[in-house]
Amino acid sequence: MGRYLPPAAPLPRPRRLRRLGFIFILGLGLAGAACAPALRGPFVWVDEWQETAAPKNGEGYVIGVGDLLDVQVWDQEKMSGRVRVRSDGRISVPFLNDVPVVGMTPVTLARDLEKRLREFIVTPQVTVVVEEAKPLSVSVLGQVGQPGLYNLDAGARVAQALAAAGGLKDFAHKDRIFLLRGGDKPARIRMTYEAVTEGDGPAASLRLRSGDVVVVE
Repeated sequence: MGRYLPPAAPLPRPRRLRRLGFIFILGLGLAGAACAPALRGPFVWVDEWQETAAPKNGEGYVIGVGDLLDVQVWDQEKMSGRVRVRSDGRISVPFLNDVPVVGMTPVTLARDLEKRLREFIVTPQVTVVVEEAKPLSVSVLGQVGQPGLYNLDAGARVAQALAAAGGLKDFAHKDRIFLLRGGDKPARIRMTYEAVTEGDGPAASLRLRSGDVVVVE
């Protein structure tokens, strides 16, 4: 007569398999999150957006953070000199202390300084020259070839930022390109790829600033 053997207990699931299963599920979750739109929220179409710090008088180079300016006040040597635009967008000028300059052209800034100096000088004459322009530092994110932070030449547009990042991927939404801009009134500006790369409308002519973020969904 054979010996009775009790049924074998079910083997415990190997820890390695349980760990791999958890990693697989977690990976699916992260992949889904990565495919979601980069940012959500209200936006304004570029055709309807108004630049809060646009040059007030004519076109030209727009002063940005890090630029080195040569400010000359006629017949006032002590009030003249070279000054670097600080991270807060201001420069220090004798008698005037801190003056906001980011977003102005050199000509506009010169006229603004003349107006401020009338309290101290009779008929002041000011000239402003950009001696050294700091490269723009712009982030390009989302459905582009190589997302990252790029240094662009002063005056660069959105098209140059997209080109630096390797262009749009095949499955990018060409009508969902956003420019995120900080400041006193942060903005999320929407535009299309066609408007950015063709014609001379607001999307094609909009100049980037250091700190801007371009997102392609």
